[in-house]
Amino acid sequence: MLTTDIGIDLGTASILVYIRGKGVVLKEPSVVAFDRDTNKIKAIGEEARLMIGRTPGNIVAVRPLRQGVISDYKVTEKMLKYFIQKAVGKRMFKKPRISVCVPSGVTEVERRAVEDAAMQAGAREVAIIEEPIAAAIGAGIDITRPCGNMIVDIGGGTTDIAVISLGGTVVSTSIKIAGDDFDEAIVRYMRKKHNLLIGERTAEDIKITVGCAYPAPEVRKMQVKGRNLVTGLPKTVEVTTEETEEALREATSQIVETVHSVLEKTPPELSSDIADRGIVLTGGGALLNGLDKLIESNTGITTVVAEDPMTCVATGTGKFIEFLAGETDDK
Repeated sequence: MLTTDIGIDLGTASILVYIRGKGVVLKEPSVVAFDRDTNKIKAIGEEARLMIGRTPGNIVAVRPLRQGVISDYKVTEKMLKYFIQKAVGKRMFKKPRISVCVPSGVTEVERRAVEDAAMQAGAREVAIIEEPIAAAIGAGIDITRPCGNMIVDIGGGTTDIAVISLGGTVVSTSIKIAGDDFDEAIVRYMRKKHNLLIGERTAEDIKITVGCAYPAPEVRKMQVKGRNLVTGLPKTVEVTTEETEEALREATSQIVETVHSVLEKTPPELSSDIADRGIVLTGGGALLNGLDKLIESNTGITTVVAEDPMTCVATGTGKFIEFLAGETDDK
């Protein structure tokens, strides 16, 4: 029988699909463009992302997931179906087993919505896994051992911070401040400081190119085009790493404060493990320049960015289903 185990990282910014034995086979933005008049989907994924802020009135590009939670159920279901078919192809004789990860703070209702959407999209069975645990497995940490590991998973919509030991979460918290908020902070800063109106995608480019969370040794610069709010005409300004550090300060300090509060709630035995082993950053937000240094300078604990932080959660979600499969095979 041709059957597949699939792990899905259902992110606010992007969706990654992991297939057992093949690794991460698909990574696309979680954006859907549909025609308001006919209610038909025009594009999904990267193709739809390119349409954000550039569509005529009747076509809207939306993100059906907001802050790690399904905000538009029907569209999410269609999007999941599309990505599963794209990743697996049409060759499935047997429905796949799917594990999907969700932020650690979701409610029972939100969890059920994810489960139902995956079932409707063609799953045989669905396992729901919490993001920090998936991130830890994906970062190569052996979570079954009785020692404390701290994971800070910064996604698009949520940041999940957890202390994990013996395969479970001991202390965890999820805040709705993450990559998208970094973008919004840059948009606000550009408007206030330079009287320049820029879009989401430009803000993301700034974050990736010169974004900084900690004073950088060398200053990098970038030309940014947008609309002058005074004259209403296109305008180009230069942005530096120092400015992005200032723009992002409020959002990054909230993440640092949350790391602090989780450390305060951690049992002493596990605290000493974390002091020895350090803090691991995963998720796309972990790629923000200097974020590891900022956390390290505020907590005094060695902080490292996982190898390939973008795919950690998807890989961990997929490996989790292999781990479950192993358990069922042993029985």
